[in-house]
Amino acid sequence: MKKQKISDAVIHRLPRYYRYLDDLYNKGVVRISSHSLGEKMDITASQIRQDLSCFGEFGQQGYGYNVAELRAEIGHILGIDNDHKLIIIGAGHLGHALLQNFDFAKVGFHLDSAFDVSSTLIGDEINGVTVRSMDELDDYVAQHHPNVAVLTVPQHVAQPLADRLVALGIRGFWNFTNVEISVPEDVYSEDIHFVDTLLTLSYHISRTPQE
Repeated sequence: MKKQKISDAVIHRLPRYYRYLDDLYNKGVVRISSHSLGEKMDITASQIRQDLSCFGEFGQQGYGYNVAELRAEIGHILGIDNDHKLIIIGAGHLGHALLQNFDFAKVGFHLDSAFDVSSTLIGDEINGVTVRSMDELDDYVAQHHPNVAVLTVPQHVAQPLADRLVALGIRGFWNFTNVEISVPEDVYSEDIHFVDTLLTLSYHISRTPQE
């Protein structure tokens, strides 16, 4: 039986479902209908049902969805329970902010270590994570086998660094370098472009009538 191809649009909506369900779960909400969930997310109930049907049968007619169960199921689909190991390359301003403030464990990532080339940062401990020298990278990855790398490095080193990490066995990148990196088909990269989102905001407010 041929495996169903899930569209990127559906995959990109799954984290939103998880985020809203997690909020409802933490508020003690036991169940919710697709209509009510759709109103909160500004998505139609039929779109929600269609998206979830790609992964199985969820919810009951006349009851809706059990929030805890659906949250757990979507979390499982997203791989939150896979305990991915993650490293951060670049412990400057952005890397430091992620180390200090982002709760990687909440979404199923175990933050192993951070790496930098700056002698002023090497040896620092940020939120319990030690910043190591890039000279240690190859040996560290070979020993600890992280599968995801966060890139917060200058643009000109992004691609050669990605190539080096792929050769070491890294399978996924969270890329904040503001350039798109090229990776093999079996390696995945989420390229974060701050400028794109800011310009999208600019587009919307530029077309909103001002009083």
